[in-house]
This record gives sequence, structure tokens and C-alpha cells, in this order.
Amino acid sequence: MTRQELQLADNATALLLYGDLNRNLATIEEATGVTIQARGTTLTVSGLKHEVELAASAVTKLYELIKAGYPVYPADVAYALRILEASPKAKLKEIFLDKVYITAEQKVVSPKSINQKLYIDSIRQHDIVFGIGPAGTGKTYLAVAMAVAAYATKQVRTIILARPAVEAGERLGFLPGDLTQKVNPYLRPLHDALNDMLGHGKSADLIEQGIIEIAPLAFMRGRTLSNAFVILDEAQNTTREQMKMFLTRLGFGSKAVITGDVTQIDLPEEHRSGLIDAERTLKEIRGIAMSYFTDVDVVRHPLVQEIIRAYERKASQTRERAKPGRRG
Repeated sequence: MTRQELQLADNATALLLYGDLNRNLATIEEATGVTIQARGTTLTVSGLKHEVELAASAVTKLYELIKAGYPVYPADVAYALRILEASPKAKLKEIFLDKVYITAEQKVVSPKSINQKLYIDSIRQHDIVFGIGPAGTGKTYLAVAMAVAAYATKQVRTIILARPAVEAGERLGFLPGDLTQKVNPYLRPLHDALNDMLGHGKSADLIEQGIIEIAPLAFMRGRTLSNAFVILDEAQNTTREQMKMFLTRLGFGSKAVITGDVTQIDLPEEHRSGLIDAERTLKEIRGIAMSYFTDVDVVRHPLVQEIIRAYERKASQTRERAKPGRRG
């Protein structure tokens, strides 16, 4: 057991760090196993040596973030601890203070992990970026934020969001309504992200003006997409032919971000995922970036991270049993 005393210089900043009813400190205690005593601007951290070092590092770097004007919430504390546990020398200010966009509700959209920061930087530096990883890692949300920011700063004239209309255990033909009504449920997550960024009213106006287009992937065939920020979501459910079709739509002055989770493929078994094929085929091409995410990057409810890990363990065990010479 060891103890470390931290002296914070500014009382107002210290109170913001502690959070309402010391909620942020409680998050650190729960995540690291330490005990934190707060007296004014003095914190005493007690616990095992490696736990105290992690907690003290988090406190110090979160304090610097708040001094720089970043509003730290309990979720940010959890993200910070996750980052520092994996990379103790990580600079939280370089990650959290990279403001991608400020939403209609004045929420700052910024990276919450090292891989998210690398993803954002890749989108800035490359015209085609693949974001590959499990659900909840911010692949689509950050891409939409980058698209809206690019439109707001006049880097592009239009935003195009596409998804393959592939059923996850359902059949389109059995859904009620015409084609538009049938595919709308597949596009709902893209509408939700846009509404979060712009507000429902402005989002609807831009869609009505044709500045933002949300459509099934099939609607991209035969088009040339110039001066546009194009996002293909759920790309694991494209076929190889669909992926090639989409990538060859890109015109001058455009960017494309392709996101997907190769563990959630809903294609029939006879079809190979266009995302997996593109990853293998295009990875050596200059100007195309591959960004990867893991369960460490999950920014949803903490249980989502545990759920992803449980499924990954099960898949690993299944692969192990399927190896030649193994008998189940």
C-alpha cells in the first residue's frame, strides 16, 4: 500500500474536477480501486502502487484539461482512465481538446480515445478512410461530425450518407409501405447523428434543400460525387461489387469515410463482405487510410465494452475448437 498527496492550485478548478457530490472522484476510486480523500485543494490517494499512480496521473491530467476550458463529466473521467491505463504517457489535452464540432446543444464533439484521435487525424489527412471496429466506438458519429464541420467551413458543398439496406434477420418485402418507408429504418441512425449535430430543424432544412442526402447505397450507382463528404455506414454488409461501385463514385474535391464492424455481417453466406475485401485489397494504396478500433474505444454504456469482450472470447474459443486436430 502507498499514499500520494496532490496539491491543486486553484479552488474553483478543483471543485469542477471533483464533480457534483465528488462524483468524478468516486468514478476514479471505483475504476482504480484507490481511496481518495479531499480536503480543500489537497487530495490524498491511497492504494496499491500501480493503482495510485494511475489515479494520480488521471487527476493531474484532468485538472489540466479543466484549466484549459474543457468541461469534464463522469463519462470523460472513465474515458481518461481507460486511455491512461493502456498508454500511461498519453497526453489527454491533445486528445480531448481536439474539437471536431460543437453541436446544436453546445456539446463539444471530440475524440475520447487514442484511436479516435488517430481516426480524426486520418480523415483530415486522407481522402478515403476506413473506420473498422465494434459497435459503440464512435466511427459513424465522428465521421458525421467531421462531415458537418467540413460543410460549415465550406470545404465541401454537400454531405451524402449511405447505408446498404441489408436485413439483420428481417426481410424488406415483409415491411409495410413503399420503398422509401421500407428503407427508412435502416437510415434512422444517420438521421439521429445529424439531428444531434445540427438540431432537427436545421437538419431537415438541409435535407430538403438537397445539401444533405441520406440514401440506401443502391442509390449511388451511376453517379459522380464531387465536392462532397460521403459516408458509407455499416459497410460490412456491402458485397465486393457494391464496395467497388461506391468507391469509384468519388469525384474531385470529395472525401469518403467507410465504417463497419466485420463481426456483424448480415450478408448471406455465399457473399463475401465488401469491407473485408476492400481492407485486404486497398491497404497498400497511398491516400487511403485504415483506422481500427477495439473494445477499449467504446463510448457507450460501460456494459457495452464487457459485452463486446464476452463475444470476442466466445468467438476465440470457437475458432480454437475448430482448429484441425481439435475434438470438441
